[in-house]
Amino acid sequence: MASEASSATGTDCAPASTDIPQQENGSQNGGGNGHGGHDPKGHGFFALALGSIGVVFGDIGTSPLYALREALSHARSSASTEHAVLGVVSLVLWTMTLFVTIKYVIFFMRADNKGEGGTLALMALAQKALGKTGRKRSMAIFFLGVVGAALFYGDGIITPAISVLSAVEGLKDAPGLGHTLSPYIVPISAGILILLFAVQSRGTHKMASLFGPFTAVWFLILGALGVLHLADDPSIFRAFNPWYGIRFLFENGFVGFVILGSVFLVVTGAEALYADMGHFGKRPIQASWLCLVFPCLALNYLGQGAMVLDNPAAGRNPFWEMVPGFAYWPVLLMATVATVIASQAVITGAFSMTQQAVQLGLLPRIEIKRTSETQAGQIFVPAVNQFLLIGVLVLLFMFQSSHKLASAYGIAVTGAMFVDTLLAYVVIRRVWKWSLWQTGLLLIPLVALDLVFIASNMLKIPDGAWLPLVFGAVLVLIMWTWTRGAGILTAKTRRDSVPLVDLMEILRARAPHRAPGTAIFLTSDPEMTPVALMHNLKHNKVLHERNVILTVRTTETPRVNEEDRVKIEKVNDDFKKVIVNYGFMESPNIPKALAVCRKQGLKFDIMATSFFLGRRSIVPSANSGMPLWQDRLFIYLMKNAANPTDFFKIPPGRVVELGAQVTV
Repeated sequence: MASEASSATGTDCAPASTDIPQQENGSQNGGGNGHGGHDPKGHGFFALALGSIGVVFGDIGTSPLYALREALSHARSSASTEHAVLGVVSLVLWTMTLFVTIKYVIFFMRADNKGEGGTLALMALAQKALGKTGRKRSMAIFFLGVVGAALFYGDGIITPAISVLSAVEGLKDAPGLGHTLSPYIVPISAGILILLFAVQSRGTHKMASLFGPFTAVWFLILGALGVLHLADDPSIFRAFNPWYGIRFLFENGFVGFVILGSVFLVVTGAEALYADMGHFGKRPIQASWLCLVFPCLALNYLGQGAMVLDNPAAGRNPFWEMVPGFAYWPVLLMATVATVIASQAVITGAFSMTQQAVQLGLLPRIEIKRTSETQAGQIFVPAVNQFLLIGVLVLLFMFQSSHKLASAYGIAVTGAMFVDTLLAYVVIRRVWKWSLWQTGLLLIPLVALDLVFIASNMLKIPDGAWLPLVFGAVLVLIMWTWTRGAGILTAKTRRDSVPLVDLMEILRARAPHRAPGTAIFLTSDPEMTPVALMHNLKHNKVLHERNVILTVRTTETPRVNEEDRVKIEKVNDDFKKVIVNYGFMESPNIPKALAVCRKQGLKFDIMATSFFLGRRSIVPSANSGMPLWQDRLFIYLMKNAANPTDFFKIPPGRVVELGAQVTV
């Protein structure tokens, strides 16, 4: 049983529903997967397409720096130069075609949640499609969403390190200075990354306006470099025939299987197509890929291949070997800018994923700051920024070369893409209403491809791929502990609470002293009496003239229309219930929501209103639903959660916190 005590430590938590866990102090779940906060509405098609080039394709645009080099380094000892180059370039072209063009651009971008994409948006859409009848399946969908989110972070911590390092490594081949500058590559990379993370708190909306043009120029440079070397050996166009790739795999057996792990590097970042759909819209992203990004990437890989066919020694570092001497320093500068942009897209993506995970109740409340008054997606998450910086620097100094980092790269991306495929099954069957054979015709080949690349990347585990897996496993453990602990705490609180209907009868029989003004009690369960209300009655023995039971709910849609934001229900003359709805890509703002209440007839002065928050001090117990170590982890997460006053944007001077001590 919970023993009551006045407490200001800990956080009152509860799950939102049987499907999606939630947080208390008013939040029934607890916003957005994507980068930059671009709104497709009200912007020109060309502007959106140009913007998407910088934000969406930054990561995949840096792959030519290292992807072909890594694949050829494995192939060199197992096949003739001609067979190796034609086979690898053919695999590269068809991997981009199958994974990016067919899987994401043509099919998966149709599976949107009110215009939004990404793993967590797809998870919410799949759960909504299952409805209330498929609880077990819904929990499986929920778990897949957690795994997908964790793998996203696992991928995100490597991208800045490998992208920036691969560009700065171009100094090794700098005319006349390569030997002198080589020892400074890692420190220079570290300096660039530290500076990049340091400017995050200032906001990136001004810099983001340059991302599109810079990255568009970078892709044109990639295409031009490829065209420059196509004449070295025009027979490279044979690589468009998939037979060369298939034959190469079968002829080289296990080595061919290993090479697939390196080939997959060409599509790292492809999931951004889907995740950023809500910021730029389907058509601009599709047009950017088909009209500029894909052709330029294909030309560059073909050019690298033609050059290596003509000069096998160039396979040591084909990208930098293809850059002419007169253009070396400008290309090096552009490559560095491109990798910083790619890293920026991943960092802001991690911020947005964190906001969304908090809203969906996968993580405790975390301090989220807005860096732009006009762009909703421009946010800064200090804890995530610091964590990513430490992780990136550890990777940088641990591996010290993009070649070694490539061994750790890719496995998290393949896992995240596989999760998307599994989640898409529910959407295709339940939302699109496809028959089983139609669904199988689309997804079975995609699942087979995913599994082949996952298995190939698994071979990298001894060489460093274990790191993103361990990182992802830790995040899954944290999310699982948080949601499970919140569920246990909510169930216990509900057992120990008094239904609001019963409280009405008690107050009718024995009226307490009435205090002037309005009191707002935040709770996750509007049917039960809030803890703060019970303590106010029990210890202060007063009831305000007007009382509002306020619940914040996160919906399974990205955003909520303003007319659906607030729902008011009168309980009796003393009490009203207010439900405030937010989409999982929105940030709660209670004062703004209460302004909507005033328009609907619930009038009060917010500066003369007291907000009562329920707080709980959690005590671990060996007899709870979780092991003792997990209890302690849950308590640690609660103690480090952001203050609900800040999270819900409540005026601090109007908050009263009352709590209890609870064992879990």
